[in-house]
Amino acid sequence: MAIPFLDLKAINLEQAAELEDAFHRVLNSGWYVLGKEVEAFEHEFSSYCEAEHTIGVANGLDAIFLILKAYGIGPGDEVIVPSNTYIATWLAASHCGAIPVPVEPDEQTYNIDPLKIEAAITPRTKAIIAVHLYGQPADMDAINAVAQRHGLKVIEDAAQAHGALYKGRRVGSLGDAAAFSFYPGKNLGAIGDGGAVTTNDAKLAESIRVYRNYGSRVKYHNEVLGFNSRLDELQAALLRVKLSALDGGNATRAKIARLYSEKLAGIQGIVLPFVLDSANPVWHLYVICIDKRDALQKLLANLGVGTMIHYPIPPHLQPSYAALGYKLGDFPIAERIHQQVLSLPMGPTMSVRDAQQVTDAVKASFV
Repeated sequence: MAIPFLDLKAINLEQAAELEDAFHRVLNSGWYVLGKEVEAFEHEFSSYCEAEHTIGVANGLDAIFLILKAYGIGPGDEVIVPSNTYIATWLAASHCGAIPVPVEPDEQTYNIDPLKIEAAITPRTKAIIAVHLYGQPADMDAINAVAQRHGLKVIEDAAQAHGALYKGRRVGSLGDAAAFSFYPGKNLGAIGDGGAVTTNDAKLAESIRVYRNYGSRVKYHNEVLGFNSRLDELQAALLRVKLSALDGGNATRAKIARLYSEKLAGIQGIVLPFVLDSANPVWHLYVICIDKRDALQKLLANLGVGTMIHYPIPPHLQPSYAALGYKLGDFPIAERIHQQVLSLPMGPTMSVRDAQQVTDAVKASFV
């Protein structure tokens, strides 16, 4: 039996009746933008993340961008970003007119290395974006300590980490603000696109609420040059249903991750995920590193196991960032990671039998 990388249809069918009820509730309400469903989801997600405010927006990129914009970060400013991340983290800074300044990852966790941040700070630095990559929380205490010494804002890119814990606290409440994506494949995924900002900063929250809605608090009265970035009523209603299943889905992911780690331990040439003692990841992705990554991916495909690469090209080597002048070798840790990573199947509907089939296929590839 083939094992897909992620079975979105199976995930959504588990709550099909509740999702259909939510759809009809919105359909019959006659109100489809910034209504009671968004308000209710924002309240429920704030409670879940242990944050005071949630602002629903159109997607995860907009969530980061609007945080930076609301903090007044723009042309002439610099924003510290991981060299090892999805390009959206960088794009948010660039779209504000700021310059993304990459910092290499810790070689065990693949998240931004707090010990390397200080050297990248200049008088123009305004913020640090810490990505909880693959659902593994970054070392937030260390990152916050650097930020406090230099008067910088700390923004969590929590797009892959819904429900993750750091020292017993939820991501989304560990910095000045956090950005979430509800892209369908996320641990908390919409049936479409969506995103949110969480924060304990009431002033920031109000500013983002204005920016997301054309710069308006009152209809047809526009205070600032705003944007159209609103989580719609339908996605909010569906997310409310799916939020109720998030912890259960994350527990299944953790079980699959444990099985992978147990069964794949000791295979020469494979580096398994490392988890900080302070962290409880949610295993958005289970990522191994291997020198001959492409060969292994092809062998697994032939055995019916779907895999993905997160991510094949680091942001500094993308054509879109050619103007920054980076070249191969400038960020060797990120470059090596991007050449070696392979994501194994992971999802809340996977069974132990599925995971066993994956590990058997990996082992068979090494015979």
